[in-house]
Amino acid sequence: MKKLLALLFVMQFGGVFAQNFKFAFVTDTHINDVNDIPSEDLRRTVDDINTFSDLDFVLLTGDITEMGTDSEIKKAKEIITKLNIPFYIIPGNHDTGWSESGGVSFIREFGYDKFVFEHEGYKFIGTASGPYVRMSDGHIPRDAVVWVDSVLAATPKDQRIINVNHYPLDNSLDNWFELTDRLKEYNTQFSICGHGHRNKDYDFEGIPGVMGRSNLRAKDKVGGYNIVEIHEDTAYFSERTPGVGTDDPWRSVALGKRDFKNNVDFDRPDYSINQQYDQVKKRWSYHSDANVISTPAVTKGLVIYGNSTGKVEALSQETGKLVWSYQTGGGVFSSPAVFKHLVILGSGDGYVYAFNSKNGKLAWKTKADASVLGSPIVDGEEVYIGSSDGKFRALNAKSGKVIWEFEGLEGPVVSKPLVYDGKIYFGAWDKHLYALNLEDGSLAWKWNNGSPNRMYSPAMCIPVAYDGVVYIVAPDRYITALEADSGETLWRSNEATVRESIGISEDKQWVYGKTMNDEIVAFSTGRDRAELAWKVNCGFGYEHVPSMIIEKDGAVYFGTKNSRVYSIDPIEKNINWVHKVDNSMANTVNVIDEHALVVATMDGKIEMLDF
Repeated sequence: MKKLLALLFVMQFGGVFAQNFKFAFVTDTHINDVNDIPSEDLRRTVDDINTFSDLDFVLLTGDITEMGTDSEIKKAKEIITKLNIPFYIIPGNHDTGWSESGGVSFIREFGYDKFVFEHEGYKFIGTASGPYVRMSDGHIPRDAVVWVDSVLAATPKDQRIINVNHYPLDNSLDNWFELTDRLKEYNTQFSICGHGHRNKDYDFEGIPGVMGRSNLRAKDKVGGYNIVEIHEDTAYFSERTPGVGTDDPWRSVALGKRDFKNNVDFDRPDYSINQQYDQVKKRWSYHSDANVISTPAVTKGLVIYGNSTGKVEALSQETGKLVWSYQTGGGVFSSPAVFKHLVILGSGDGYVYAFNSKNGKLAWKTKADASVLGSPIVDGEEVYIGSSDGKFRALNAKSGKVIWEFEGLEGPVVSKPLVYDGKIYFGAWDKHLYALNLEDGSLAWKWNNGSPNRMYSPAMCIPVAYDGVVYIVAPDRYITALEADSGETLWRSNEATVRESIGISEDKQWVYGKTMNDEIVAFSTGRDRAELAWKVNCGFGYEHVPSMIIEKDGAVYFGTKNSRVYSIDPIEKNINWVHKVDNSMANTVNVIDEHALVVATMDGKIEMLDF
């Protein structure tokens, strides 16, 4: 009879809550290949955790590595798997934002990038955090949100939930509300996170929040982590210094039945700008089931792109209905290129693919030795594309056969190259911009901005060129003009704080840049000096996403980190219109003509806009 009553209690309330259990909370370990101190800190923490007999498991909440490289992930796994108790792990922005595999290697090594498990009646739900490959605000991946819906659908309303994320559930995530709104429909006890490298208490719209300290030692002699003790009515958080001791609790959270229904209005994205510029009409909108972090191709009446779970999708240009799809083996971050009846792109699974654009049938695929995150460009009957295996390739566009390979790269290529005057130009996450000879792939020259930090690499922008000069921008906030033939630096300017978005006017008179605060600027093209010709205050606020600036038929188009798409008049120096799609990064737009464009967002929205 007692067993029957216990079973009925579980069925009604989702679990029986233990009087007491404990777990370790470790975050922001930042394992890297340059400095072994983070590895020492993590080894010390693992050894310390293994001395406990009353810890049930370990939660590791992201930024496990510094740059998300394969070697860093393997090094981290080697240390973490020495734990004697179960662990559950998620990636953070450092694991995904510069990842040479687009997150594929993290999943391959650890087996997942999100988790759900139950312990003593509690359900723990952990989600990955982006951005992925491109710089933007924090983002809970679209596929993770879809997955959370399925998890919650199978969760009793009264079951106690503990949420695990790398970022705090606030506007440091561009889609925080997608998770908080869902969690507030259930009995969510608290959310734990990392990212801020300090112990801090939060309130996420009524959901108690706890940020944990980084495992790094920083200015101390030893790093640290938190031990969380769950009692029936209270959760206690205590900082632990390995080999030294555990402090008194610095944070306690009352546990029990939650009721998040109230009359408080919380901030949500504002779409009123769309009413202000009502000449822009949404022809259709399609929401993919994963992030889209590239520019769709438009060909043969179809809009074609890939998403972060590796699916390539083709939509009707007229209706937005799905026409065909193809599943690759890794995330797609590559913007497709069109060659006759083929559409060509790279995948995180290590292949370059060519599909028949009409029906999605595979025409050919060519294997690289690592993920292919770069975008291809077609010139004549050759396609050029970079990858994460240290190589840049020229392929025959009809067959995929390798024509030549350049093997001198020390970091992944993630952007689209420029073909100009017998050479191909591209950046990599190894601090360099490269110029290769088109004929045989030999190195013409390479250039860097002098920074020892590869995070300042000119890797994300798509170079532009005119009259023997190549122009680039980079995270060092300079616009740079280089002699196209020799790589000689002609001039550099940080007069306007441009970052990674660049473009060139149709008449080649101006090079455009997007600043980190409000403005689009235009520099006069030329070899002799940096001349800031004009600027327009667009009012988009703080801005750092790489969304290239496109001019077509006398209008200039670009996207922002919160999915505002702008059209400005470069002659009158004013705004034509603004349209907001969602609240995540807008990728570089594909302008079809003077009255229509396609835009894709980080959150997987594809929209055709008429104006």
